[in-house]
Amino acid sequence: MNYFPWLTIVAVLPIFGGSLIFFLPHKGNKVIRLYTLFICIIELLLTTYAFYYYFQLDDPLMQLTEDYKWIDFFDFYWRLGIDGLSIGPILLTGFITTLATLAAWPVTRDSRLFHFLMLAMYSGQIGLFSSRDLLLFFIMWELELIPVYLLISVWGGKKRLYSATKFILYTAGSSVFLLLGVLGIGLYASNEPTLNFETSANQSYPVALEIIFYIGFLIAFAVKSPIIPFHTWLPDTHGEAHYSTCMLLAGILLKMGAYGLVRINMEFLPRAHSIFAPWLMIVGTIQIIYAASASPGQRNLKKRIAYSSVSHMGFIIIGIGSLSDMGLNGAFLQIISHGFIGAALFFLAGTSYDRIRLVYLDEMGGMAVPVPKIFTTFSILSMASLALPGMSGFVAELIVFFGIITSQNFFLIQKILITFVMAIGTILTPIYSLSMLRQMFYGYKFFNAPNSYFFDSGPRELFISISIFLPVIGIGLYPDFVLSLSVDKVETLISNFLFINKKFS
Repeated sequence: MNYFPWLTIVAVLPIFGGSLIFFLPHKGNKVIRLYTLFICIIELLLTTYAFYYYFQLDDPLMQLTEDYKWIDFFDFYWRLGIDGLSIGPILLTGFITTLATLAAWPVTRDSRLFHFLMLAMYSGQIGLFSSRDLLLFFIMWELELIPVYLLISVWGGKKRLYSATKFILYTAGSSVFLLLGVLGIGLYASNEPTLNFETSANQSYPVALEIIFYIGFLIAFAVKSPIIPFHTWLPDTHGEAHYSTCMLLAGILLKMGAYGLVRINMEFLPRAHSIFAPWLMIVGTIQIIYAASASPGQRNLKKRIAYSSVSHMGFIIIGIGSLSDMGLNGAFLQIISHGFIGAALFFLAGTSYDRIRLVYLDEMGGMAVPVPKIFTTFSILSMASLALPGMSGFVAELIVFFGIITSQNFFLIQKILITFVMAIGTILTPIYSLSMLRQMFYGYKFFNAPNSYFFDSGPRELFISISIFLPVIGIGLYPDFVLSLSVDKVETLISNFLFINKKFS
């Protein structure tokens, strides 16, 4: 048993360090940037160290657990712990946030507040992925909203207030359902609230009540991870936010919804999940097709990438709905893989915007000649996004495919239909990726421009692109990097799930 409070330190350090930013000297953005970067790197190293030395991969139970009484009045505990499901997203959070801080180098306006909000988000995300208490989960879920709202409404584009308001209305509105679900589960069949994950997972409810809880949680997570039809805040938010915020949104925020679906809906409400699973798969397939068809119609570059994000999240939903070891592992691999690829694409879209100051694709063209490095990195990562073999996206989508085909819980005709429609979706993906590349980089538009001299990627930007590109290739060639984290936990989860459903059927 390890008594050192690793997770508390990891969850509290960013927001604590961030609040010290306001005591730094007033002049000089450089100090603030370096300080924030320093905190992110220390945090990433701490997390990696703690997980490397104290986390046993073959143990599917919660590890590094911490239990502190927080509010005596109604038995509210500060409970943290991680298992195979949360270790991947936590490491992804550390990695992407560090790179996003580095990407936010050009931000000079109110840079203290900006960097504080980045670090506050960091704390909220790590707290969410490592919480073992329903109310703590909810608090961390809410802690995320305010920084994102401010980051969009202060540092966004022209329609930033509209997008920020839309974001907060959607996510705060969905949080009401999350809170109702948390209170419902916590207060069910007992006088004092039982909020910790272990007791909630072993609790059984009448099926009708379980379905009501399930729908509540599903709405909350569907808005966050966007599941159609709750996705419309995403393209607007991405279209307006500064690209470092987009990296955090695409890389981590969307993954919180998918994580919640597995962690709460699947573990606590298994019978309802087995009723909803076929519908999740149907919605996921519709989402892949719909978003992939809507993407080419977007003039705005970031909105086009945002729709591709929505399309890729469809694979995660299908994996969660497939009720098989393989499908769920594929969904988790896709969570990590899309976290890297989505963040990289938004970063590259932002850096090209910094140079040419154009948002719409039909105004761009011929950028390949003046900025060859951006062209190369953008092309490679677009290929990763369209699931080129050898990149992480390919492996993840392939495992989800296998997960559906090998699933014992569906009829053959359902499986054939769903795989067929998903296959169409994977054909649509190259269409919008490649047309995006063609509109941006090929053609002759820019040669006529008088000031057609642009700076290519500097060392900082190349470093960020390469840092994201390496794990994408690494996971693509050797997916066990990520799968070894979740595989034991997924196995126990699915076997418990099937056992409970057999017991009650």
